[in-house]
Amino acid sequence: MMRISVRYCLNGNPFFSFFAYSIAPRHYSTNTCSISVKGNFGVSNEFQNVKCLDDAFSLFRQMVRTKPLPSVASFSKLLKAMVHMKHYSSVVSLFREIHKLRIPVHEFILSIVVNSCCLMHRTDLGFSVLAIHFKKGIPYNEVTFTTLIRGLFAENKVKDAVHLFKKLVRENICEPNEVMYGTVMNGLCKKGHTQKAFDLLRLMEQGSTKPNTRTYTIVIDAFCKDGMLDGATSLLNEMKQKSIPPDIFTYSTLIDALCKLSQWENVRTLFLEMIHLNIYPNVCTFNSVIDGLCKEGKVEDAEEIMRYMIEKGVDPDVITYNMIIDGYGLRGQVDRAREIFDSMINKSIEPDIISYNILINGYARQKKIDEAMQVCREISQKGLKPSIVTCNVLLHGLFELGRTKSAQNFFDEMLSAGHIPDLYTHCTLLGGYFKNGLVEEAMSHFHKLERRREDTNIQIYTAVIDGLCKNGKLDKAHATFEKLPLIGLHPDVITYTAMISGYCQEGLLDEAKDMLRKMEDNGCLADNRTYNVIVRGFLRSNKVSEMKAFLEEIAGKSFSFEAATVELLMDIIAEDPSITRKMHWIKLHIA
Repeated sequence: MMRISVRYCLNGNPFFSFFAYSIAPRHYSTNTCSISVKGNFGVSNEFQNVKCLDDAFSLFRQMVRTKPLPSVASFSKLLKAMVHMKHYSSVVSLFREIHKLRIPVHEFILSIVVNSCCLMHRTDLGFSVLAIHFKKGIPYNEVTFTTLIRGLFAENKVKDAVHLFKKLVRENICEPNEVMYGTVMNGLCKKGHTQKAFDLLRLMEQGSTKPNTRTYTIVIDAFCKDGMLDGATSLLNEMKQKSIPPDIFTYSTLIDALCKLSQWENVRTLFLEMIHLNIYPNVCTFNSVIDGLCKEGKVEDAEEIMRYMIEKGVDPDVITYNMIIDGYGLRGQVDRAREIFDSMINKSIEPDIISYNILINGYARQKKIDEAMQVCREISQKGLKPSIVTCNVLLHGLFELGRTKSAQNFFDEMLSAGHIPDLYTHCTLLGGYFKNGLVEEAMSHFHKLERRREDTNIQIYTAVIDGLCKNGKLDKAHATFEKLPLIGLHPDVITYTAMISGYCQEGLLDEAKDMLRKMEDNGCLADNRTYNVIVRGFLRSNKVSEMKAFLEEIAGKSFSFEAATVELLMDIIAEDPSITRKMHWIKLHIA
């Protein structure tokens, strides 16, 4: 029998006593799988009636009263049904009853229990089950250890997961199969350890278990997500050289990465290669292409792709339509977006809350807030509940149009409907009040958040500092800024830039430059927007020579004029054409 140190696995967990107390002689036959159900109790039929947790416990009570007992397979089937209902803690509880009643178990039941523990993010309890394997002489298998490794990764215990895997290999406890290797590689990749996953792939090639399509695809996907497209392509070519056939997931992963980089010719090449290998694009593959086109503003091309996929027998899903609706919305063609939305419904594809949010956002961006509110009402009529994202978009839209009273009423309705405001809600509310000159209302809401403390962070304080500056309350903004270290918050580049903008707005350019030096001394690097704010401050004060000196100070920094800076510069040149003689150094900073 394979052995593993139970002490290592349990780490002194008190739950060990729950699973590993002394086992009394069995009351039932050890040939558990051959036990059949007799009498009027038909387990296979009863399982069809298990729709909820109460049904599961009721069936369990019937099963333990049946003589002879149903098979171990029947008990495992019940536990598996509970896992599908996501009642993981109840699986562990019911297993405790099975153990207490000395009902025979086998490795499949133990694997179900271990899996439930891991899904509860309690791998420590899962390790305790290994004691039962040891006590009952049930051999360990790869499934149990793969489940534990997956659980450790899910709990962000990367070192523990890798340590367990190495221990299994080093002490020959069990031979890792493709699934276990894939689990370790997948866990490493998701935690940002792509190179380690690649190294494991190379190590796997030297052992008896060789890499397969799935293991290669896991690493290819990680390379793509890390922007290492050359490495991903190289691995694809390696697969083909080694006669390891790429599948739809391999190609879809690469196509998605290529679409994000707008490498359409390479996308076309991979599509043709797939079809040549009789691997046909699925809805996810097409969605990657459609998403890439929509983000480039090529929504008509995306629609053409959707028509093509329909011709090829691939049905678009709600995600397909959402991307095209969003594409038109971002281009300001919200009426066309609504037509696509309605055509989706006509094709019996039910919109989800994301579909409605996209449409609402499209109307709000075009300042058609009444139409947006109408779509919100449609959500309730369809039996859906508006999300906090929906509410935030509408709240922002109302403030943008200056409908502050409506925004206040809408916020109150949000709270009455049970919506819990998130960070964006509070920032939207503060920004909306400040934008419309309602400083007292903004500060009143801010002070409520301050009293609660858990709702305040640097983004909230930054919104207040920025709002105060824009409303000419520089002293209050400075006082709020100076309070940050006292409450354990650290200003970020946006906070500093808001404060610098406030000084520039008041013509206090020396104070603005002092704040820039302070931020850099505190290890917070200025960005392009920070520099542009200061440059615009010089331009508004018509201090072109001082601006030139400042630009020389920041020589070597990543800096270029923003559109607003160029526009202001052109206005000054129009008033004083002699400045054009200095354009030879100004041009250096125009992107």
